[in-house]
Amino acid sequence: MSVLEQFRKIMAESDNVVFFGGAGVSTESGIPDFRSVDGLYNQKYDYPPETILSHTFYRSHTEEFYRFYRDKMLCLMAQPNAAHKKLAKWEQEGKLKAVITQNIDGLHQAAGSKKVLELHGSVHRNYCEKCHKFYDAEYILHSQSVPKCQCGGPVKPDVVLYEEGLDNQTISEAVACISAADVLIIGGTSLAVYPAAGLIDYYRGNKLILINKTATPRDSVADLVIQGSIGEIFSQVDETE
Repeated sequence: MSVLEQFRKIMAESDNVVFFGGAGVSTESGIPDFRSVDGLYNQKYDYPPETILSHTFYRSHTEEFYRFYRDKMLCLMAQPNAAHKKLAKWEQEGKLKAVITQNIDGLHQAAGSKKVLELHGSVHRNYCEKCHKFYDAEYILHSQSVPKCQCGGPVKPDVVLYEEGLDNQTISEAVACISAADVLIIGGTSLAVYPAAGLIDYYRGNKLILINKTATPRDSVADLVIQGSIGEIFSQVDETE
């Protein structure tokens, strides 16, 4: 039985599935991956992207932070791909209980997914640090210099920067979902970013499926490893066949 047939069989027999995804889920929608060979980390800037996207840099070089943020982090024209759409379909069918994502692009929701736990926040949520008024991503994209609220306060994206902690409620919900899952699918992630990657340690089932273009540190403990493009693989897996 091929790995795709095994995957198809597991999905056909399961109705308590959780998906944990990383940047590889979004790259097929044209959103750049930080750690790939041609990703943001290998491009030339006055500062490395991981420095620019830190809390310290945001505070000390706010205008430069926003120049990079608008240029590289706001991919508002991107559309959901086959992986996003398949996950939303599985949720509608009652198979998938939650999507846990390290991505900040909102593409899972755009595809129709309802239960999405965003570990690193979202570019679509931005708040005034003074009065907490909400602003959307378009406002940030079309603002000049440091975006300001009507009250005069600075507007900050609701994304987790380096040196910032993850949201405790989101972490708790993710742990609960993973702990209760019969099937855990991990896709499009190198499992190199902590603490997010450590969440899969809470999985207690025996159907751990890893889908990634390259090997990960957890391949040896997975019950099924599929190497390749997650969009292509998901488009070939249909539990009704």
